[in-house]
Order: sequence, then C-alpha cells, then structure tokens
Amino acid sequence: MLEDIKKTADIKMQKSLESLKNDLAKVRTGRAHAGLLDHVMVEYYGSMVAVNQVANVNLGDSRTINVQPYEKNMIGKVEKAIRDCDLGLNPATNGDLIRVPMPMLTEERRRDLTKIVRSEAESAKVAIRNVRRDANDTLKKLLKDKEISEDDERRAQDDVQKMTDKAVIEVDKLLAAKEIDLMAV
Repeated sequence: MLEDIKKTADIKMQKSLESLKNDLAKVRTGRAHAGLLDHVMVEYYGSMVAVNQVANVNLGDSRTINVQPYEKNMIGKVEKAIRDCDLGLNPATNGDLIRVPMPMLTEERRRDLTKIVRSEAESAKVAIRNVRRDANDTLKKLLKDKEISEDDERRAQDDVQKMTDKAVIEVDKLLAAKEIDLMAV
C-alpha cells in the first residue's frame, strides 16, 4: 500500500518533468528544429489539427524549416497558421513548399524567453509539490484510519520528500541548461 502511493507519486513527478521538457523544447533558441511547429494548429475540413498531420515538416538547413502540405489547397491555411502562432515566424511560400526561416534573436527577446522558461520551470515545481501534497494527504488518511503506523507514515513522507527534492533539482538542471542555450549567441 505504501509502495503504491510512493510509486504513483514518482510516476506523476516524472510526468511533470516530461511535460517541462516538452514545453522547453517549444521555446526556440534561434536554431531550427522540426518539433518547433508541433503545437501549431491549422483548420482541416472543419476541425483543428496539428500542422505535422497535414504537412511534411523537416529541416532545410540549421536555420530553415521546410513545410510541404500533402494537399495543395492547404498551403495558404498552413502558412497563415504558422504566421499567426506565437512564435514570431514569417513563412514564405515557394510553389508547393513553405519555407520558415528562423530569425536571429535579439538580446531583449532572449531575456523575454528566459522569463518564459523560468515561469514554465516554476509551474513544473508547483505540479511536483502538488503531487507531494496529494501523497502526504493519502498517507495521513491511512494513519487516521489506522491502516498504517505513525512510524510507517513518517518514513513514507520522508521518502516522498526525497523524491520531491530530486525532481525539483532535475527541474533546476533543465532550467539552467535552457537558459544557457537561450543566452548563447
């Protein structure tokens, strides 16, 4: 029972870390990568779908993403969706291929992106602490119902705290790496 609670808490903390990694990957650093457009949504026959489901997205070079829609009538919609997303990109159509050049980041934009990254990291820490709180509440309920002893509850809370500390340190490492990446010219 205690092991289940600890295992569940650990799994949820790992999911929070994975979510943070995905969010950090979306913050661009001036270099192109195909995953940058994963969250851009485009209208496709009345429903909103990700660009990578209606087009082939790949790298032209280190500073250009090439997007080739599967259907010719989607070129305008995909280009508009990329332009309207919050990434500050300006795609250019060349026949049936959309080229998305990555502009150089200014110092001010780098600082703004650093603030965004810090906010994402803080959100991940809050999620991890919420997992800890839920696990501790479950442990307290088991103690109250006399299903576990006080010593077992205390030991389990210590284990959950160690998992929390480890996850928060991992968040700090991810944040530091992304900040260094953003500020590198």
